[in-house]
Amino acid sequence: MNLRWLNALLWGNSVALAWMWGLGLFFSVQISFMYGMRGLLMFAIPNAIGLMLFGWLTQIVANKHQGGQESLALFFDKFAKPFRLIFYIYQIVALSLTVFALVKYLFVPLLATFDGFSGSAVVALAVTMAVFVLLAVGCLFGEEFGIRKIKVGHALLGVLLLACIVTVLCSLSPLTAGDGILGLGKDYEYTETRFWGLAVPLVVGLLVGPWLDLQHWQRAIQMHREKTSIRLSYVFGGLIFFGLLMFHGYLAMWVMGNARDSVELVASKLDKLYYGHHLVVQYFTKGFSGSSWIPTAYFGFLIICVLTTLDSGYVSLKWFLEKNVEKSENMLLSIIPKQIVSSPIPTFVVVAIVTLSGYFAKFEVEYFMVFYASFFVGYAALAIARCFVPNSQQPLPQIRMFSMACLCLVIFSFGYMIDQNVLLYVGSLLPLAYVVWLVTTTDLLRLVTEKAGQVINAAAEIPAFKAISKQEPVTQTEVAAPASGGGHDLYGHFEGKWFVYSMVATYQDTNSVGNVYFGMYPLYVGKTRELFFNAAMPDFDLKTTKFYILTRSFEHKFVRETREFDTITVKIKVAEANRKFCTLEHQIFGAEGQLLGKGKQSLLFVSSKDYGLLDIPSEVYTAFMKYL
Repeated sequence: MNLRWLNALLWGNSVALAWMWGLGLFFSVQISFMYGMRGLLMFAIPNAIGLMLFGWLTQIVANKHQGGQESLALFFDKFAKPFRLIFYIYQIVALSLTVFALVKYLFVPLLATFDGFSGSAVVALAVTMAVFVLLAVGCLFGEEFGIRKIKVGHALLGVLLLACIVTVLCSLSPLTAGDGILGLGKDYEYTETRFWGLAVPLVVGLLVGPWLDLQHWQRAIQMHREKTSIRLSYVFGGLIFFGLLMFHGYLAMWVMGNARDSVELVASKLDKLYYGHHLVVQYFTKGFSGSSWIPTAYFGFLIICVLTTLDSGYVSLKWFLEKNVEKSENMLLSIIPKQIVSSPIPTFVVVAIVTLSGYFAKFEVEYFMVFYASFFVGYAALAIARCFVPNSQQPLPQIRMFSMACLCLVIFSFGYMIDQNVLLYVGSLLPLAYVVWLVTTTDLLRLVTEKAGQVINAAAEIPAFKAISKQEPVTQTEVAAPASGGGHDLYGHFEGKWFVYSMVATYQDTNSVGNVYFGMYPLYVGKTRELFFNAAMPDFDLKTTKFYILTRSFEHKFVRETREFDTITVKIKVAEANRKFCTLEHQIFGAEGQLLGKGKQSLLFVSSKDYGLLDIPSEVYTAFMKYL
């Protein structure tokens, strides 16, 4: 039992360090600069509660699904599929924000203390090098630990972090913050209204934020595999994280109360607001001699927090990309070597580009935060709903959700720039309202559809309705409409990307009651498939070919029946392909265009010499690409 508590504590420490990214690390200083202790508590409390709620609720998800220790992993495989792109974008923004914050608020102020780094070109080169060094170290740490060992690595770093915190606190007489606990909002034109304008978006974004973070899902899955309480681990994590936020925020208030005159604050050229993220860094940079350990301890605190975020991001991205590349059947992804697609390094390059773009555009960390207060809110809320609300398990309306997210992002950003709280509220709360509407209307539509179907089926049994709906038998002249040119299309034809072939069911196709025998439909599809191959690859020669095309699997759903002398039309097309396999989709229609059935089949390719499995041959790619 004690080992379980220890394991939960180790995981809790890792959760806290992974969540101590640029947003929590430097915005805790900014919110303390603006509004003092009440601002810090407004930021820290929902942040910690959001972590704890994630652990509490994912424990429920893990327990209510079957699969034992793998129940949460199996659930996540299905749950994450429609959110894959959003998970990926979320990680890019989070990692970019973290690197951006450390470079702008720590590295650049440190550069200013050296005489040799005064020119803009030199500073730009130094900043670029710092970004890539940070990302390289994050990759190195990520490769070194992995998810099974990361809690141990973070435990060691956590001990070092605690030593840094104790060193700073013992050296500064922390109980003498003075009027710094009130903040400096009034002195720098921060009004009471802006406080409430930030409060609502922060609370909303922080409570739902962890649900789109791959780092937390990967940790929760690993905890469940180790039979460690997810709930307890995240309680520990929330408490540790709350303590880290309070330390950094209170340190900013101490600096404001004791060294206000030594800090230079410059208004942003974009929104004319004053920012104090570098407040503590600037104080430690200028206020101590070179032999003091206090700045080193504080800077070590910042670097450890960032590195534990970057290595966690690397590990979670590697896990996520490998899972999705392995299951993907996208033809474009299959062309790129798997080692490149599944590696987090290309993503880290994107992070570097985003970070440098933000720095040279003179952004502040708040401009990245806008995504978490508006853009991601709807997706996170829908993710929570899909975990616990049964009727929300419908296909994700990707275009509508993305459009709503972009709309809320623009509304929130505009409201932030012109200091209009109403727009901030709309940008944060509109995604929640839309998700509620989406879930409730989906449930209502499903209910209406089910009831309507029951009513129609019941009405169909009434004799009067049977007489009205009874159809005259279809004659052969009505269904045997000649093809263009007056002749039957013996080899089929293409209609867009669909290959179409028609045939007439005869006596040998039927069973004892006159319906077409169920086993004939796969034969119809098989014949159409061969004609499609012939049309797509007319030069294919079975005697000289280097590969054979084999059927890997076949699925068919029967919708309705047809009878002798009815015209049957089969449509088939290339649905998707990956490196090894190709999927064909088919539909079968009756004489009057009614759907008789549909399905799909998976093809594989083997060597004609030894039947060894091959990648999709280039001839097939060339032939099939234009029909995909």
